[in-house]
Amino acid sequence: MDAKAIVQAGYNAIAAEYLAARTKDSQDVRLLQDLVARLPRGARVLDAGCGAGMPVTKILCEKFLVIGVDFSTAQIELARRNAPRAEFVCADLTALELPAESFDAICSYYAIIHVPRAEHRAILLNFWRMLKAGGLALLCLGAGDLNDDIEEDYFGARMYWSHFDAETNIRMMMECGFEIIWSKRVADESFSGAAHLFVLAIKPQNIVA
Repeated sequence: MDAKAIVQAGYNAIAAEYLAARTKDSQDVRLLQDLVARLPRGARVLDAGCGAGMPVTKILCEKFLVIGVDFSTAQIELARRNAPRAEFVCADLTALELPAESFDAICSYYAIIHVPRAEHRAILLNFWRMLKAGGLALLCLGAGDLNDDIEEDYFGARMYWSHFDAETNIRMMMECGFEIIWSKRVADESFSGAAHLFVLAIKPQNIVA
């Protein structure tokens, strides 16, 4: 099973439908305001798995210099229209080679959970590498244990998910060097019955080499 190919093809096929269903003022979106409030105007922010750029990238662009990354070409096309002030890169979240210590914050909504969970630690370590000391990470992770899950009709397309439970995710973030500011379990208002773990964390200033 090529999980990444399933996700990429799925989001290319349902880009417009998923955007139409995306909530604009739900709890997950409101959590973004805590990140915004902690950053200076003009901060450099990576939106990892930006999708169609709504609403997260567009909100971030109001105050910050934003790079959005997604490996769905259809999503990137929509994002460039929805958030024209951002810079967008079509790339695999698991293979980002952006410079070390180049971002004040990294935000990732509903992206890591579509990657096989064996690769999640490497993603977190790469985020830590790309963040400046004192940089913030607002991440959507799994709230329950799920190894490999496929839905045959997710907005009309096949889709894949994989993630650890909340406790494992928090422990893994700490093992990767992050300090947890808060974590919250949030219902997915776009997909009935689903819930996710949102974590706001910081890369400590006093890093010992």
